Amino acid sequence: MTTAHVTCPLCEATCGLTVTFDGGQVTEVRGDAEDVFSHGFICPKGASLGALHHDPDRLRTPLVKRDGKHVPVSWDEAFAEIDTRLLPIIEAHGRDAVAVYAGNPSVHNLSTALYGRVFFKALGTRNFYTAGSVDQLPKHYSSGYLFGDGMTIPVPDVDRTQHLLMLGANPLVSNGSLMTAPDMRGRLKAIRERGGKVVVVDPRRTRTAQVADEHHAIRPGTDALLLFALVNVLFAEDRVSLGHLAEHVTGVADVAELARDFPPEAVAPVTGIPAGDIRRMARELAAAESAAVYGRIGTTTQAFGTLTSWLVDVLNVLTGNLDRPGGVMFPLAAAGQANSAPGKRRPFRHGRWRTRVRGLPEVLGEVPVATLADEILTPGDGQVRALITVSGNPCLSTPNAGRLAESLARLDFMVSLDIYRNETTRHADVILPGPTPLERPHYDVALYQLAVRNVANWTPPAMPGDLPPEWVTMLRLTSIVTGQGPNPDIEALDAFVAAQLAQRSGLEPAAGRRGPERLIDLMLRAGPYDLTLADLEAAPHGVDLGPLRPRVPEVLSTASGKIELAPEAITADVPRLAAELAHVPDGELVLIGRRQLSSNNSWMHNLEPLVRGKNRCTVQVHPADAARLGLADGEPALVSSTAGEIEVPVEVTEEIRPGVVSIPHGWGHGGPGTQTAVAAAHAGVNSNLVADETLLDALSGTAVLNGIPVEVTPTRPPTGPRAV
Repeated sequence: MTTAHVTCPLCEATCGLTVTFDGGQVTEVRGDAEDVFSHGFICPKGASLGALHHDPDRLRTPLVKRDGKHVPVSWDEAFAEIDTRLLPIIEAHGRDAVAVYAGNPSVHNLSTALYGRVFFKALGTRNFYTAGSVDQLPKHYSSGYLFGDGMTIPVPDVDRTQHLLMLGANPLVSNGSLMTAPDMRGRLKAIRERGGKVVVVDPRRTRTAQVADEHHAIRPGTDALLLFALVNVLFAEDRVSLGHLAEHVTGVADVAELARDFPPEAVAPVTGIPAGDIRRMARELAAAESAAVYGRIGTTTQAFGTLTSWLVDVLNVLTGNLDRPGGVMFPLAAAGQANSAPGKRRPFRHGRWRTRVRGLPEVLGEVPVATLADEILTPGDGQVRALITVSGNPCLSTPNAGRLAESLARLDFMVSLDIYRNETTRHADVILPGPTPLERPHYDVALYQLAVRNVANWTPPAMPGDLPPEWVTMLRLTSIVTGQGPNPDIEALDAFVAAQLAQRSGLEPAAGRRGPERLIDLMLRAGPYDLTLADLEAAPHGVDLGPLRPRVPEVLSTASGKIELAPEAITADVPRLAAELAHVPDGELVLIGRRQLSSNNSWMHNLEPLVRGKNRCTVQVHPADAARLGLADGEPALVSSTAGEIEVPVEVTEEIRPGVVSIPHGWGHGGPGTQTAVAAAHAGVNSNLVADETLLDALSGTAVLNGIPVEVTPTRPPTGPRAV
């Protein structure tokens, strides 16, 4: 029996785990009580690492499609197929004829996080898509214009705050998002124990709302109106107090003028939150000893995602709670953080190019995945003819997923890097698997830039693997798209990558290291702490680098060097929001998603420990709506929109506000060509079949997945008493 200490790579919490092995068999996974960040906390996802490692459906050899069927081949055969078929497409139609989609798991994989950049740059396509445009791009956009960089995102200092206002966030289930914070239940409990207050704004009474001091069931998509009303009260009642930020902020007067049109009395009928409650919320926020406003996926995947994300931090600034203990603060990561690099940095901008068909803007080097099907299906110069997916399942996770699935059949060629043959990769001509999390090293480059405490933790491979690491796969793909063939000198190419990074940082690569280890060592040595990879290797439970600390103005990289509170790239969208004041709902239904503790999008549904129990893929409906529409608990209903329709069992519950229905995201498994037996047995339905790909946040192009207009009708007469 042996044990290993690893950092869980399955969500954003970065919990430390202790894994026990009996030979090559994982026998137990438990929380690492000595981890400097998570202190023994574990959730069902982390506990399932053994099930993931031993999953019989996990691919262990490359697959190539021949005569319509996937067959196992050698690695050399797989790369030869890619070289033979991909390079001619590039040569004949240009690099934009190849699109890339990078899914959520690619951020949690050190090899794809580091070497994916190398491959994507070498490929040179402008058709680059990620899960960010169905998740979080509005926050990057707003942070970019406020602070100068899309990754300069302030996070709640939850361990010291006295007042936490959360909108569209359910961290007790998600374990935090754009906020790396293990054991959020314990952290929220600590706020209340020290006399603080937790307030949740969400259309559902989520697990987080249930433990909060206060819950406001807002109408989906109206968070920006609520936030503007809070800003209005601060100015109207002379409660604005910039404090230490005063000399570092521009645009305050502009925000005050914009807020005049959003008094609580005007927004209350639209949001569903009484004007008196809005005024009290603003006063309590301003009066708190320290306070933090935090918004997450419910606020970013809506029609006003960027305005909402912007107003979250406008409130943090106007109450003097940005960049101070107990407010929202900027983490200082040990490695890979652009806003900690010395010297002048280029200010953020977007729209450096636009998509061919719909003219949607680039943000952070990517374009909205809501238009990927358009780019594949529309003939002409620049048409997408080949697709490479990296650890993603866009046929389940993107709007109007049915149309996207149909478009994949029109491609000339498709390659997928994935450990499963799922609803997306079944369309691929070549599938390249990779090792499991226990067989590869890990360091959370991106997530430590969003952590509520500065920490660093290195995970070496816990056990040997028999598959090439993804960084080798990425380098072989890089060699192909640069015309060097499918069989490069990997060591020489890797040394070149390391030399490029070393040159930028003014350092020499450490001898005796290769791959991600060499790159992380360089990044640590170039970082703001006196750390090397050897230091982290000697600390298997992580290194605690201390609480968050003030970083303004050094963290800023705007053109003015200040927090630009009213950038035109954001405020130009305010008139569209103001028009919503005339839209008072009258009997209409809108659809929202929901998180589940044992699920992370679509990619953990083939693990038996995570899908046990009752069917969780239901449409939640308020009793009043169920009675009005003739819906009965447990009976099927048809949910339809302009994009399509799905049949799903009804769950009647008072946990959701009237006028709103909810279906979880990422289900709809199975179908011809897939190889995920557990997921297929718990298939559920794909809510994105009714998500309209034409509904977007106007600024960032992020898909509207919360607040979709729908109709819900029973598909057969109730068999029992109607739920009321």
